[in-house]
Amino acid sequence: MLRLAVPPAIDSESLAGFDPKASVVTLAGKTMGTQWRVLLAHPPGETATAGLAARIQALLDRLERTLSHWDRQSLLMRFNLAAPGTWIQTSGDLAAILKQGLTVARASHGAFDPAIGRLTDAWSLGPTRHGNPPDEARLAAARLASGWQRLVLADGWLFQPGGLWLDLSGIAKGFATQAVADLLASDGVYHVLVDVGGECTGRGLRPDYDPWWVDMESPPGLPLPPLRVALHQLSMATSGAYFGGHTIDPATGAPATGMLAATIIHAQGAMADAWASAMMALPPPEARDLAMRQNLAARLVDDSGQEWLSPMLHAMLQ
Repeated sequence: MLRLAVPPAIDSESLAGFDPKASVVTLAGKTMGTQWRVLLAHPPGETATAGLAARIQALLDRLERTLSHWDRQSLLMRFNLAAPGTWIQTSGDLAAILKQGLTVARASHGAFDPAIGRLTDAWSLGPTRHGNPPDEARLAAARLASGWQRLVLADGWLFQPGGLWLDLSGIAKGFATQAVADLLASDGVYHVLVDVGGECTGRGLRPDYDPWWVDMESPPGLPLPPLRVALHQLSMATSGAYFGGHTIDPATGAPATGMLAATIIHAQGAMADAWASAMMALPPPEARDLAMRQNLAARLVDDSGQEWLSPMLHAMLQ
């Protein structure tokens, strides 16, 4: 049985520029080691979309040059490799994503942590490949160097206390979806669906008056009933252990266990992505409690295949 999740109301301001005669145009490209895709309502007689595709790609290229921990020339890696006691001036993108990431870090008590780059590096989840998993001594050293509490962001400057590494892979794609949607809105394109590596942001409506429908991703092989979400002024992000066990529990420094998948629906793409990452790092009972305390629209699937829907998501199904 197909389940449909819809927001409680249509945002009247989001209907600006709506044209039922528009056609849906698809733009696509590559970024962050994955694919991006944009569906947009393109009114007849408007200029060609090639320029929009180029602007989207330029934005995503800029984000990658800023936020990637795979590129040693990125602004993020300049911070990671800076000497102790150094202040690094951030870009608007890096400051914005860190503010959102730190919001989730504080609210989740560190279940999401944008400053565990030493730990992800130790587990070969970055550009450096180690022959073996980290031993206890190496893991302890990585944990000591990590942690969002050591991160100081002040007036657009980042302080490097010594050995602190950022890793924004648990928030970057969600941030990118909202950045692309904002870019298109600045060009007068208000009715879009943006997908970056499976994380999605939907704005406005399709020309047929439907919202942008997106199916929630489920762990493969589980007989879960499909759940389709109306992404009207909403974003959705999924983290899953079936992607390769890339989630590190900041509390232990080891790969997280207990959760197969976490999906969050949120007004902001970065927050959806970060909260999904946080849920994956927690034991299922703690993740459920946190989702309820934060009033998150969440679907959690534990390692037994049991699905749990938060009260906020249940309300969207009614």
